[in-house]
Amino acid sequence: MKHRVNFRRLSRGTAHRLSMLRTMASQLIRHERIETTVAKAKELRRYADHMVSLGKEGTLHARRQAAAVVRGDDVLHKLFTTMATRYRDREGGYTRILRTRIRQSDAAPMAFIEYVDRQGELRPAKPPDHRPRLFIPAAAQAAITQDQ
Repeated sequence: MKHRVNFRRLSRGTAHRLSMLRTMASQLIRHERIETTVAKAKELRRYADHMVSLGKEGTLHARRQAAAVVRGDDVLHKLFTTMATRYRDREGGYTRILRTRIRQSDAAPMAFIEYVDRQGELRPAKPPDHRPRLFIPAAAQAAITQDQ
């Protein structure tokens, strides 16, 4: 049973784990999309969503709390200006995890973690058509059109 287990340890000591998550949260805010393992992405999601909530709050206390986690004044500024206005109307769920591949060296499942509604996100113009397409060779297509 999984009682009273609140976070993933990620096979690291406390100081190393917290330092790694702080760095990853800062890089995620800076680049808005990073690739990492699925377990790290799931743990990072907690930090990243909390940082956006602090940015939306916008108080001095929230800025000091965020500064204790993120690294870099430019990242802190982006969090409290750009990202706070972008997610002003959203109540939560600021990140998404997209599984990508299996890493060849150690077979770890990899994933992208990214902010939703980020700049440069590719959106399809229309939903894809999932109907199966019938492949007709060109010669057969020409014969069909001549018969009609």
